[in-house]
Amino acid sequence: MTLSDTRGKYQHTTEVVVVIARGVALRGLFCFPNETGMRASVTVRVAGSTSNLGAGFDCVGVAVGRWLRVTARAGRGSTGRPVAIERGGTLRTLDTAPEADLLYRGFAAACRRAGQEVPAGLALAADSDIPVARGLGSSAAATVAGAAVAAALLELKLDPAGLAELCSELEGHPDNVAPAVFGGANLVLRGLDGLIVTPLPIHQSLALVFAVPDFTVETKRARAALPATLPHADAVRAAAKSAALVHGLAHADPRLLATGLDDVLHVPYRRALVPGYDEVTSAARQAGAYGATLSGSGPTIVAVVGADGVGAVGDAMVRAWEARGIGAQSFHAARPAGGFETD
Repeated sequence: MTLSDTRGKYQHTTEVVVVIARGVALRGLFCFPNETGMRASVTVRVAGSTSNLGAGFDCVGVAVGRWLRVTARAGRGSTGRPVAIERGGTLRTLDTAPEADLLYRGFAAACRRAGQEVPAGLALAADSDIPVARGLGSSAAATVAGAAVAAALLELKLDPAGLAELCSELEGHPDNVAPAVFGGANLVLRGLDGLIVTPLPIHQSLALVFAVPDFTVETKRARAALPATLPHADAVRAAAKSAALVHGLAHADPRLLATGLDDVLHVPYRRALVPGYDEVTSAARQAGAYGATLSGSGPTIVAVVGADGVGAVGDAMVRAWEARGIGAQSFHAARPAGGFETD
């Protein structure tokens, strides 16, 4: 094996060595490789996401340019805990125990899938501008980041399809996981032999505008608000609206977008968890949006607009919430973000 063959495959230990050659002591620094199959450190970047977009309940997701960055390092000895996590940005408010954090759970799941142990002295440094518990895929991003950084750090055999499958099993929302892994807009469903992910086109003239309020809605609470069953007539309407959403996004068709963003499966049961929902969505439409709905399970509201209307729609949604005494911020995505990246 040549020196170039070892690059990226070994860590190195530098030691002082005394060599006796022909009666002469030669003292120097020598670098010996330790074959660990582990890199010194790795950084990954994963996008947030919006899911559902109205009638695409649990099957449509779009990557959004808000990012989670995670750097992983492993030490030579144990610190007494399986992992240490340094949190920055929107993650500073989290008080989850490190070993229960989705970053670590994703990392550990990737190790288990590969039949490896989590390395001793694991340290994760995470910084994010994805709002937490706001319906913008922060949990999926954390799970994907943890698994992806494990695969890169330990050189595990985990391709993007396997990463999406693993993280969907762990986090439970493949409509958020798929865009975090693959980027873009995705249709996601469970097939007979595993997860099916296919790209969805979004017309170049469309943009997504988000209004993020200063309160949270936990996903478990939003999921608990849903009924166990629905009338057959509602299921038929939901199927038609889902088709309208997909075609409307691809062709920027105003009538189909308005219909597809007007959901009957989940929004009617969750809107009570989001004070001001009716006022904010109405303000978006009056400002020129094709429609507006919950981003994920909320409370963020997402509007689909023409690219030239992002400012007016965002301002209108924020003002509508402020009229209810609720602070909010807006941002927009002109195009879907890309998939996860590894440095």
